Amino acid sequence: MTTLSSTCPRCGNEITASIVSRFSIEDICLPCSDRERAHPRYAEAVAKEEEEIRRGNFNFAGIGKPPDL
Repeated sequence: MTTLSSTCPRCGNEITASIVSRFSIEDICLPCSDRERAHPRYAEAVAKEEEEIRRGNFNFAGIGKPPDL
């Protein structure tokens, strides 16, 4: 988790702590991270990221943010 003061790219709220999305490389606020974890495709995103890391791809950009997130 990164501590900063900026605006969340998902919800537009000011944030003081962020985490990198599992769907993309966006730094998102913690409430948006909670919404992301509740998404039906979250497990797929985590599994794909883990697979890419095992392959040595430490710059994986994610599976893409679902339109309904």
